[in-house]
Amino acid sequence: MRKPHLILSLWLSCCFAHVALASQLLDARLETKLVPSPVEYAVLLPDGYAAAKEPLPLLLFLHGGGGDKSFLARMRPALDEMWRAGTLPPMVIVTPSAARSFYMDYKDGSQKWETFISTEFLEHLRGKYKVTRERRGTLLFGISMGGMGALRLGFKYPEKFGGLVAMEPGIDPVLKWKDLPPRNKFWRSEELMETIFGKPFDEAYWEANNVATMAVNRAEKLRAAGLGIYIEAGDEDLFYLDEATEYLHRILWDQKIPHEYHLVRGADHVGRTIRPRMMEGLAFLARLLNPPPPDPEVEAARKRMEPLKKAAERKR
Repeated sequence: MRKPHLILSLWLSCCFAHVALASQLLDARLETKLVPSPVEYAVLLPDGYAAAKEPLPLLLFLHGGGGDKSFLARMRPALDEMWRAGTLPPMVIVTPSAARSFYMDYKDGSQKWETFISTEFLEHLRGKYKVTRERRGTLLFGISMGGMGALRLGFKYPEKFGGLVAMEPGIDPVLKWKDLPPRNKFWRSEELMETIFGKPFDEAYWEANNVATMAVNRAEKLRAAGLGIYIEAGDEDLFYLDEATEYLHRILWDQKIPHEYHLVRGADHVGRTIRPRMMEGLAFLARLLNPPPPDPEVEAARKRMEPLKKAAERKR
């Protein structure tokens, strides 16, 4: 016969295991004519989803090149941890399997991932799950190729998305393709680039979809939209994506587009730093959804400095 304390211990273990796995991971698919069909995707529902009376925020959680919907399952422990700690609001998180598509509409029209995600997929999710239709609660998070996709979708459709996080995004540190050195091209084959950007390679089409170029050309629209932007990379990124992320930061800075930028010392494109860096990015989205209240100390300091600032401006 089992001892009472052993039975109690086993019962508590089961209870805490249940708490740790209170979220629910689902697999689903969607038929479409825009991309290879059906599109498989994973959905993570937060604890209490079934009882939720109000629509929840929707986070499109975009995987990197060569990944798929299993990215969400791998990141689930960190998401569960943040939900348990109360550092991430309840939300519905979705990862579509997008192969190595760059989340783009191909030049030849054979695959239209950008169109699919920003129209059919978004509407499908809003119809099937208890998620908001409001821009403010519709968010993007992407890593590597997914970071590039999050930036492009956010910059092209700031009226649809309230904020984005781009971790080590697979972008380029130039405005013109002809200026990109081999150092920043080695990880993408010519065949892949021609599949997406046309054969022969269409430099104008690349430029129209280049994130840095879009930040310049759409600066006024991005400033007016107030899109929340978070970009980051490790300073030892094996694909040199820290150079591209720093370049984008400078573009955004020069264009006076508000954003948050992190260059993580000693971090690479993979490895143990990914989880804490991801959690920092998600915390940024949490702040967008629930902004902190005004800080009296900051307001008082600004009030004291305002006359000095005005005097300095008059001397220019």
